[in-house]
Amino acid sequence: MLGPRPPRRWPAAALPAAVLAVVLVLAACVGGGGKDGTGGRTSPGDDQRVKRPNIVYILADDLSWDLLDYMPNVKRLQKRGMTFSNYFVSDTLCCPSRATILTGKYPHNTGVRSNDPPKGGFQVFRDRGNERDTFAVSLQKAGYRTALMGKYLNGYETTKEQGSSRTYVPPGWTEWQVTGLGYANYNYRLNSNGILVHHGRLPKDYLTSVISAKGVDFINRASDAGQPFLLMMSTFTPHAPATPAPEDAHKFPNLKAPRTPGFNEPDISDKPAWLRKYPRLEPQQIRAIDRSFRQRVRSVQSIDRMVGALQAAVDAKGAGDDTYFVFNSDNGYHLGQHRLVEGKLTAYDTDIRVPLIVAGPGVPAGKTERRFAQNTDICPTFEKLAGLEPAESADGRSLVPLLHGRQVPRWRTTAFIEHLGPNYRHDDPDLPKKYGGNPPTYRAVRTANELYVEYENGDREYYDLANDPWELANIHDQAPEARKAELRSLVASYGECAGADCRDL
Repeated sequence: MLGPRPPRRWPAAALPAAVLAVVLVLAACVGGGGKDGTGGRTSPGDDQRVKRPNIVYILADDLSWDLLDYMPNVKRLQKRGMTFSNYFVSDTLCCPSRATILTGKYPHNTGVRSNDPPKGGFQVFRDRGNERDTFAVSLQKAGYRTALMGKYLNGYETTKEQGSSRTYVPPGWTEWQVTGLGYANYNYRLNSNGILVHHGRLPKDYLTSVISAKGVDFINRASDAGQPFLLMMSTFTPHAPATPAPEDAHKFPNLKAPRTPGFNEPDISDKPAWLRKYPRLEPQQIRAIDRSFRQRVRSVQSIDRMVGALQAAVDAKGAGDDTYFVFNSDNGYHLGQHRLVEGKLTAYDTDIRVPLIVAGPGVPAGKTERRFAQNTDICPTFEKLAGLEPAESADGRSLVPLLHGRQVPRWRTTAFIEHLGPNYRHDDPDLPKKYGGNPPTYRAVRTANELYVEYENGDREYYDLANDPWELANIHDQAPEARKAELRSLVASYGECAGADCRDL
């Protein structure tokens, strides 16, 4: 017999709650400039003698909140910096999320709605002109040495249509150590500043370790040159197959996936049509989920060591006080919640709410920031930290006032999520497993106490998170009509907004 549903007490409209886990590292340097038409924007009065911080940005792939307990260096970063507890991604798919991170624009404005053409992927990102409007272009024009290591965008790989893409280096990047197919962390070709370098199956070829060493070398060289730097470390881990480094392959032998209240949810009769048909998880599926969780925990050990190594390199150069560390993920991940085996494409908190942690000059130690932030804010934040004025075309806002404890008269109290689906391309690394969750196209709004989802097929979801934080009871039919009308209007406004119109919502 099922337990009682949570009491139906209606929440206040929208209050802040924060999710941020980001690691920024920045060192002193020169600035420069004037406006340009391609994304490089400087503040009036900028001077090349101005000392600017370095930024070290660590962006993991599919890293969910439940992995942080197994990452001691990241937890140390939390203690000396700020954690955003209400940080949400605008799309839970890799390529759309990363396109938003790079540009500060929602997917409906980048035009990157999926991993593959004609709706998304590297080719669409490039063809729509987004590469000229990234934080890398802005910071490089302002005198920063910039580097991207690891993963760029889905589709950045050799195909018949774009056979040379693996040697292509986008604008804005001083150094480029990137591969398109590094999910297994072995047997890949790294584009090393336009030269392809093959890496095989030996322990020394493990991709996360390779780029970690290259990241340390970049910090050393940039520091010795006296040039401010932006280093973006973009891992493929813990994305499936979540291959761990050799030294981590047998750790955590008895670990199991967290058994949250939503794990193998007993009653999903109130869920949308795409999910209602899912059966309860069987024992073999639960065992597979536990194996997957162990692999994910094992794989992030190499990311955690990377965080420690980069921090040590910055400290060794005496740049610790001038460097921001930002730790982040492109989306979350579900494992067993709501009867979903594993995946990331839903509007539930498991998938949309991810870590953002920031430590650096002027950031209070050990603080949790509950005001809302989104991946639209990363680009404007990096530009502001570098002394630039973010572009008016950005949909997001700089988080610098929050990082430095300044008063902000008005701040957003909602987050917007949009998703295009389903996709059944078998060569897509994000193709969901059977019963992994591949919902129809939807748009959603998350407030402090609510999740509201509109599906293209007419289905709706509404959760009272104050009383039902695990999103078990879809009470859309019982919700007040006036409140639903407000949320419908908000979704419509977000779905059409651009630039300042987005920032004012």
